[in-house]
Amino acid sequence: MRDIFVTLVVFGSLPLILWRPFYGIIMWTWLGYMNPHRMAWGFSTTMPFAMMVAITTLVALLVSKESKKIPWTRETVVLLLFVLWMCLTTAFAFNPAVAAEQLDKVLKIQFMTFVTLILLTQRERIHAIVWTVALSLGFYGIKGGIFTLLTGGVFRVQGPPGTFIEGNNELGLALLMTIPLMRYLQLEESRHWLKLGLTGAMVLTLIAAVGTQSRGALVGLAVMGSMFIWKSPKRLTIMLLAAVAVPLVLGFMPETWWERMGTISTYEEDASAMGRIEAWTFATQIAMSKFLGGGFEALTVSGMRDVHSVYFEVLSEHGFFGLFLFLALLAFTWLSAGWIIRNAKKHAELRWAESLARMLQVSGLAYCVTGAFLGMAYFDFIYLLIALTVATRQLVAKHIAGLAPAPRRGLVPRAQQHSAGRASPVGAGHARDQAPSQ
Repeated sequence: MRDIFVTLVVFGSLPLILWRPFYGIIMWTWLGYMNPHRMAWGFSTTMPFAMMVAITTLVALLVSKESKKIPWTRETVVLLLFVLWMCLTTAFAFNPAVAAEQLDKVLKIQFMTFVTLILLTQRERIHAIVWTVALSLGFYGIKGGIFTLLTGGVFRVQGPPGTFIEGNNELGLALLMTIPLMRYLQLEESRHWLKLGLTGAMVLTLIAAVGTQSRGALVGLAVMGSMFIWKSPKRLTIMLLAAVAVPLVLGFMPETWWERMGTISTYEEDASAMGRIEAWTFATQIAMSKFLGGGFEALTVSGMRDVHSVYFEVLSEHGFFGLFLFLALLAFTWLSAGWIIRNAKKHAELRWAESLARMLQVSGLAYCVTGAFLGMAYFDFIYLLIALTVATRQLVAKHIAGLAPAPRRGLVPRAQQHSAGRASPVGAGHARDQAPSQ
């Protein structure tokens, strides 16, 4: 039954996508984050739904009247350079066949990231994407929170099999990144019942993140929680609620959870933690010995399965220059979100952009902190955050530019007026042609 339902939804969406290509981004996001086909048991688990949606979206975009322009900003330029650099490092990878397979997956994600950037031209579309992500990952947050409460936190919360978020650590990262987006939706929502629903969803998602029993997620939660409070309006209220809720959630967790979390401070005695340090050391050695890095899955040559850090993952696979591009991409996105906050708060009609930028920063910080302990450098969520930041900045800049008053003739120096009066008819006509673009 689940297979039939998912198949009907996907195939039923294709005509809508051909009519409005942005619906393809909605479907791609839903399939990529919720992975509904992975919760079935039959034929739909192996159906290439994402490819169908992507091809249909591309065809619809090409034949539609939608603008085909990519917003070329420092973020998108660095992202393109990063993609091209990954293609180069793959050509000289330690394991070319495995690297080529991984590159294929990464290129699909990045291609759809650029398509998303083309279509994120309106506030309503940005809002719709945020809702899609919040509902898709919020499903696992609500489900996992209830599961944790019913089982007393004894079992780990896991993600759907065969996906980016299958493991407890990966799911913990995704849930932490989702909570700030839920907060943005709550701030923008005017319906009381829906605001309460989003509040409950955030609480359950928080419980689910704790229930993953991921030590990296716990560290990320501590840092993200502090930034979440700082970036939220009504900080005092949020602090009081946190002071009550956090002890209750932590006090609910069983002794086994506390024992596992306790190994954070005694990592020298933990085999898993020491394995991470060994992987990071080997990753650094690869980058120091080879400028291009070892290509995707470079650590497999040593028998290691994972580097357990987005930073060391990029370092080992794409060298120091690849890491520089990756860090520059994250830094530029943070700075652009800060630009949005500074400029949007001056205009009441742009308060939505200010709220979104604040929560995008919190979500990005959750990735940067928790990702320090996970090999999730190519997780599509972080690239969607970058796209949302770029698109929001474009809209804010366009709005502010539209408010700028046109220069008054009386303010033009008299010498320039006389010069214009003596200009030839051709020159005057050229000046008139150029005026609107100045």
